[in-house]
Amino acid sequence: MTDRPDEPTTGTEAYDPTEGEPTAAPSPEGGSGFGDAAGEAPEQTEVEEQVAGDVVAGDDAGTAEDRGREGVDGVDGDEQSSMRAAIADLTNDLQRLQAEYANYRKRVERDRQLVAETAAYKALTPVVEVLDTIDRAKEHGELEGGFKAVADQLERVVAAAGLVRFGEPGDAFDPTFHEALSHLGADPDVQVTTVKHVAKGGYRLGERVVRAAQVLVVDPADA
Repeated sequence: MTDRPDEPTTGTEAYDPTEGEPTAAPSPEGGSGFGDAAGEAPEQTEVEEQVAGDVVAGDDAGTAEDRGREGVDGVDGDEQSSMRAAIADLTNDLQRLQAEYANYRKRVERDRQLVAETAAYKALTPVVEVLDTIDRAKEHGELEGGFKAVADQLERVVAAAGLVRFGEPGDAFDPTFHEALSHLGADPDVQVTTVKHVAKGGYRLGERVVRAAQVLVVDPADA
């Protein structure tokens, strides 16, 4: 029995698996194949993009914040100064208008009172002569009966209208309220020129003299 000759090689030496790389490609299902490496690469790229995006967003936020600070600084500067000046001008204008309005109201009220006093003055001036007649009737005891009732009512009406009688013996002479008809001489009992006798009583309406009292006066002895 003869030995079978060894099978010839096909032209290239057989690859020895022990000396080189494996003859078969790694299985895609393996844990360390190229597929795994290819799967990891996109994930890492996505992470890098996210990190880069966060950095860019942070830069933008900082820029917007800086712009916000710049805007605030601008308002705190020239714009706020202009606003304060405008507010101060408006405040001064308002205060001036308020003062003018207050003065206007006072002036209107004063004019209204003056008009009312003038009207009352014109109406009551002729009545003063009637009151003089009533005074003379009282002095002579002729004020009786119904005439006395009418006289009393008239005096109440003019008093309610603000007409006030003044001028009594013993008053210090005041040229603002008294008209001296005569000087009766010196009197040692007085220190200043004094009303001795009242010829006609005076009347005033508020601060306005309707008629000065017509009086006779005496002077101090050392005058």
